[in-house]
Amino acid sequence: MPVILDATQPDFEAQFTTLLGAKREDAADVDEIVAAIIDNVRQRGDDALIALTAKFDRLALTPDTLRFSDQEIAMHCAAVPSHERAALELAADRIRAYHEKQMPEDAFWEDASGARLGWRFTPVSAAGLYVPGGLASYPSSVLMNAIPAKVAGVNRLAVTCPTPDGTVNPLVILAAHLSGVDEIYRVGGAQAIAALAYGTASIAPVDKITGPGNAFVAAAKRRVFGRVGIDMIAGPSEILVIADGDNDPDWIALDMLSQAEHDESAQSILVTDSPAMARAVQVAIDRNLQTLERRAIAGASWRDYGAIITVPDLSTAAALSNRVAPEHLELCVADPMKLAEEITHAGAIFLGAWTPEAIGDYVGGPNHVLPTARSARFSSGLNVLDFLKRTTLAQMTPEALRQIGPAAETLAISESLEAHGLSVRARLNRLNEL
Repeated sequence: MPVILDATQPDFEAQFTTLLGAKREDAADVDEIVAAIIDNVRQRGDDALIALTAKFDRLALTPDTLRFSDQEIAMHCAAVPSHERAALELAADRIRAYHEKQMPEDAFWEDASGARLGWRFTPVSAAGLYVPGGLASYPSSVLMNAIPAKVAGVNRLAVTCPTPDGTVNPLVILAAHLSGVDEIYRVGGAQAIAALAYGTASIAPVDKITGPGNAFVAAAKRRVFGRVGIDMIAGPSEILVIADGDNDPDWIALDMLSQAEHDESAQSILVTDSPAMARAVQVAIDRNLQTLERRAIAGASWRDYGAIITVPDLSTAAALSNRVAPEHLELCVADPMKLAEEITHAGAIFLGAWTPEAIGDYVGGPNHVLPTARSARFSSGLNVLDFLKRTTLAQMTPEALRQIGPAAETLAISESLEAHGLSVRARLNRLNEL
């Protein structure tokens, strides 16, 4: 049964702490298996990819067929019905427009000493995007990962997408094409992550890897981090809805189920200052679960990890939400902007009852790759900056070095780094000779 809490009860803090500590991440011990797969790919390259693809995806490949050809891409794109193509194009346009606003500006200025300082942003040269395979793969995630990379200016973007039993989702191929992806490979699992990180004869290595995946993919991303950059290690999806009494309980119920249907380990939480709304949403969830196609998954998620919390006021709701730091936060209240000012930790905020989280998954514009498992306390969703590097710039003039150089020499001596100090002193002595 979902957890039902009342913030005014004496034992609330203990129960809420228990809720926060509930472990939902996949606990499968896959690290040793993943380590062996990565080592196999590093040692044997394409041969390992081909053998592992035959084993796990039941698909026979050769070095020449690891990558989708231009003709295959065109064929799969042409197979997408026109209404789905139009929807995907709308989503791509909106996501691109939003992320173009995120591009930072370079800066260079002169300070009071006469030194010139600044920074500049440059993209990573190559990025790899992992896409789960088969008909269950999500073209929306391709857009959300690939478009920010291309907006940032990434020159080469490679996608790995397994095709178990040869099954291809044409929408995924079209999403990659619309996003400007340069290469698409029909490989998946930890072996795909290894190929992107270390390279093979057919797949050149990249600088950063992004994209969702199962426990094996997540473990592989952890292992290759440092060799390449990664976006994040995402856990099960989650939503927290803060709702006042002036809402349609069926809308709230469906918003919560939209996350519950992702995964049996997903979490949906309602926080409301209306006991009547709390009861009505619970009834609406139970009713909708009777007919939902993915009711087995959503039902398990709601039963094991769902929660409804009643609070005395919306400020208390905001404070509890900040402790949860949810991936998705809906503010279904009369003045969502005012309440949003009290929110400090959330992956994405959806303002008002007319903004369901599902809009953010597809066509809203902001990215749907978001921090989970309370990591919104210290991290952000995927964005253009994830594909950019900031390089600092500094230029001393003789007068600037005369002003600030002695302090650098003093600090170098205090740290017993003689050559550091001498490198500054040599220049200062030259200045004194002039």
